[in-house]
Amino acid sequence: MAVELSETRVVRGACPQDCPDTCAFLYHVKDGKLVSVTGDPEHPMTRGGLCVKLNDFADHHYNPDRLLYPMKRVGPKGSGRFARISWAEALAEIKARWTDIIAQHGTQAIMPHAYLGHQGTLNGLTCGDAFFNRLGSTVAEKTYCESGSSTAWLMTVGPTGGLDLESLAYAKYIIVWGMNMVSTNLHAWPFVLEAQKNGAKIVVIDPVASRTAKQADWHIRIRPGTDGALALGMMNVIISEDLVDHDYVEKYTLGYDELKLRALEYPPERVAQITGVSANDVRLLAREYATTQPSAIRQGVALERSRGGGQAIRAITCLPALVGAWRHVGGGAVEMPIWEFPTQFDKICRPDWIPQGTRVVNELDLGAALTGELKLDPPIMSLFVYNSNPVSQAPAQSKIINGLLRDDLFTVVSELFITDTARYADLLLPATMQAEQYDIMVTWGHLYLMLNQPAIAPPGECVPNVELFRRLAKTMGFTDRYWQLSDDEMLTQFYDWNSPALEGITLDKLKEKGYMRLNVGAPDKRAPHAEGNFKTPSGKCEFKASAAAGGNFVVPVWRSMYEGMQPGEPVDPLPDYLEPYESAASNPELAQRFPLNIVSPKPHAFLNTQYANEEIKQRRQGEQAVVMHPDDALARNVETGSYVRVFNDRGSFEGLVRISDDVSPGLVMANVGYWPSLNRGGTSVNAVNADRHATLGQAGSYSDTLVQVELARVQSASVPAGIGELVGAPDV
Repeated sequence: MAVELSETRVVRGACPQDCPDTCAFLYHVKDGKLVSVTGDPEHPMTRGGLCVKLNDFADHHYNPDRLLYPMKRVGPKGSGRFARISWAEALAEIKARWTDIIAQHGTQAIMPHAYLGHQGTLNGLTCGDAFFNRLGSTVAEKTYCESGSSTAWLMTVGPTGGLDLESLAYAKYIIVWGMNMVSTNLHAWPFVLEAQKNGAKIVVIDPVASRTAKQADWHIRIRPGTDGALALGMMNVIISEDLVDHDYVEKYTLGYDELKLRALEYPPERVAQITGVSANDVRLLAREYATTQPSAIRQGVALERSRGGGQAIRAITCLPALVGAWRHVGGGAVEMPIWEFPTQFDKICRPDWIPQGTRVVNELDLGAALTGELKLDPPIMSLFVYNSNPVSQAPAQSKIINGLLRDDLFTVVSELFITDTARYADLLLPATMQAEQYDIMVTWGHLYLMLNQPAIAPPGECVPNVELFRRLAKTMGFTDRYWQLSDDEMLTQFYDWNSPALEGITLDKLKEKGYMRLNVGAPDKRAPHAEGNFKTPSGKCEFKASAAAGGNFVVPVWRSMYEGMQPGEPVDPLPDYLEPYESAASNPELAQRFPLNIVSPKPHAFLNTQYANEEIKQRRQGEQAVVMHPDDALARNVETGSYVRVFNDRGSFEGLVRISDDVSPGLVMANVGYWPSLNRGGTSVNAVNADRHATLGQAGSYSDTLVQVELARVQSASVPAGIGELVGAPDV
């Protein structure tokens, strides 16, 4: 039945998801119930439309499987059986267990684990940092995504937002590099199409013929993890054929002579052997990119997901300065515009509360930390998870599960549902959804400050994360002023409201309007680096990075075991190509056993693992698929509709085969985001991915994975029951 929106109260909000679009919401509320959520038609990016992930967001709030009360485990770990308790009981249990752990092992035996299950300032990525820093816990290094990209970007051009995605409409040549925008950056895609309509050429560089690639003028298939070689090959052609903007390079760049020598090492013929892109295509791409201005590059997070991903991004980020693309509106590159927002993270996270000498453990090493593979003293004795589902999203899935099964590990999870991670918890704490909480959203895909206002009351005993950590602080006896701040007082402190970027923008105006654009220039005028003004130490685009010059950017000792680099080894200040950890070229012996490279991009209908437990999204996305090239399928007697087992020495998962030339021979693709407990066999794609890091930013190396594929023993579509059981919990 159609909802009569005219009879409802409308509240302004913003999307909470880990997506660059951060859409402007209109909550439609009738008689205290959320009846619909629509996109704000006046927002220049949202334009009234929501993606397939969010188009039934109101129903999401009323999912009958939702966690509404604190719960305590009543079955074996991993059974997913929980019984309701009170908040007082849950907090008392946490205090008692933590007090005992601290007495025996010290505060560093406690470790938080969080990421971008929510993208807010009050309730998102960093909302628990102040609490855990005050507690003195192990510091959890958060590098699930963008860490390699950001490190490379900052080393090259500094903390600049770069190209405005709205300005893509004015570009004449657009390269979408390592990103499926139609599925993961949908609301920026109309600006690309506008440019295309006006004559721009759209090029997509991606190993897979994604939805985005199929709408491009030219899809360049590249071997996973070889993007750095292609960028250096483009430089080789641009320099050797004198397509360089010498005036721009002389005035606004640093290290051109050294970069020129590095690029000479990558002639198109060598690049073709590395990347699988023909030498002629390397030349054509370089010539068109250099001579068609303004040219733009939209960089994707996928670029960082290999050993040399950071260096690849450094090379790609150098290209606009080499050809002078930054001179023009619509020219340059964009990684994420978050750097333009005057967020005061030191006031959010309180790094000054970290006790001297506190250790750091990377979140992607969670399995190794919990199982003892990382030799930690003290060991991790308690894990507190919020805004994250590491059993599904982190690599080395079996290690994490084995660690979570430890009887001596006290695990607390704050969640919306009993996820695959929550199934292993000792305590579950219920979190609010977006229509029930207040926040300024951390936006990383456009230049609008976005406020979300609560539209309905939280159900049951759900609380926002910001309130959760106030309660925990009181429980642990913290009396600092920080924990008495109201939400508005926090937001007043957490942003520099006197920054030129926020001139004319106030919290009160945001409450009225919902969103306001930063004062960083209009999309049809913005060319932030037309005359240099890069935010690097030199003020120039640094082909040779000051951050790495002189060996002052080195590999820490504790990380070297995962990176394949020696402790203390300096990072090359010039961009270069590094072979993947696992490929036929870098490890031919391993490739004999596991001859197929697997990539695991984001799905179209889920947001990471969010919504993957909901029937309508499951129907839209389909069950876990394994996309194979016809040649690889034929060699294994596999047909479309067959169930296969994908495996290597680390683990395996099963999926339904789809035979397609969307992937090249030797490449298979399986989307990340499926809940293992709802998959055949109880595992998912991260069962085969290793917990190794890229050489910049500690990013994961998910794309550096070799596997073999065989027919599954059982060909029926049996799927295990995976949703946990709330024993004695009232119906929603």
